[in-house]
Amino acid sequence: MDKPKVVLGVSGGIAAYKACELLRRLTESGHDVRVVPTASALNFVGAATWSALSGNPVSTEVWNDVHEVPHVRIGQHADLVVVAPATADTLARAAHGLADDLLTNTLLTARCPVVFAPAMHTEMWEHPATRENVATLRRRGAVVVEPAVGRLTGVDTGKGRLPDPGEIFEVCRRVLARGTAAPDLGGLHVVVSAGGTREPLDPVRFLGNRSSGKQGYALARTAAARGARVTLVEANTGLPDPAGVDVVHVGTAVQLREAVLKAAAEADAVVMAAAVADFRPAEYATGKIKKKDGVEAPAVTLVRNPDILAEISADRARTGQVVVGFAAETDDVLANGRDKLRRKGCDLLVVNEVGERRTFGSEENEAVVLAADGAETPVPHGPKEALADIVWDLVEARVDRAGR
Repeated sequence: MDKPKVVLGVSGGIAAYKACELLRRLTESGHDVRVVPTASALNFVGAATWSALSGNPVSTEVWNDVHEVPHVRIGQHADLVVVAPATADTLARAAHGLADDLLTNTLLTARCPVVFAPAMHTEMWEHPATRENVATLRRRGAVVVEPAVGRLTGVDTGKGRLPDPGEIFEVCRRVLARGTAAPDLGGLHVVVSAGGTREPLDPVRFLGNRSSGKQGYALARTAAARGARVTLVEANTGLPDPAGVDVVHVGTAVQLREAVLKAAAEADAVVMAAAVADFRPAEYATGKIKKKDGVEAPAVTLVRNPDILAEISADRARTGQVVVGFAAETDDVLANGRDKLRRKGCDLLVVNEVGERRTFGSEENEAVVLAADGAETPVPHGPKEALADIVWDLVEARVDRAGR
């Protein structure tokens, strides 16, 4: 079979060196990659490097190999175009349809999915001109992932850092898997919670659960690849931040509630995939609780944590907001799931059977998605991203874009 053809556009920013890692991941996973750098990008990484790593010729000019009409053919034959890093200048030229070099010509002739991974200083990312250019590209169907927060050029820190190349690769892989399907979540803001909360007992102990956060991360990554603006509220996962996702790190159920309610205020959909502790210790010991010879273990009194899913379901932040819950059950799975759906008042409830060796920490999942209207969608055993896609299909069918 022919290898999927990927065009890797590289703009002239300091993060250009990170694109070498993205190129390596693409080629090693069986993609035929043609690197198209801007002239400025070659000031950071030379053409010889791109050619050696990709195994394909490299040029910035439309005048090289004119008989092959590269300014048309490269884009026409591509299955995916990804620009990483995408500087403010490249985003502006792409949004305005300029065609003054090989990369912008390729972007105009491409009829395949296009992904931009921006990287620039915070002030440039937040400038109204850049924001309007990004909005224009998204309206046209491009996937523009949100930049990461972290160290920038020099001593500056803020939003504008190129996401981890491995995470950009995951976005590309998901976009390629969808083929020519449009980014159907474009224009939507979705909130996803992931991981498991930890309720402190003393400075070294806590009450927690086995949730790894992998299903929530699959939901966040898949939503970003389908064009959504994603806020991920994660609790104690230790996983790398997904590319194109705004991540809020929390620890306890109370902290997760605060972060979710804040993000949900302007969200079109909220997916509560986190395993939120039902209870927390009534008292926190400021010193380590120690065992003493001849003394019984102290009793731990628990109090209820807030029911976040029921709260956001009962008090929707905006018209047409879709709320999705998760139910991890160990017995009478569907019966308990239907009862929970009724009690919580959410639109969809993803029900799965869990245990020490089932679901938690696994790369795969199996579930039934129950809907408030009585519909049931079984999801066979498979990758967690497959379940994520089905959840977003069901959300997209229910979200009220007209009421935004």
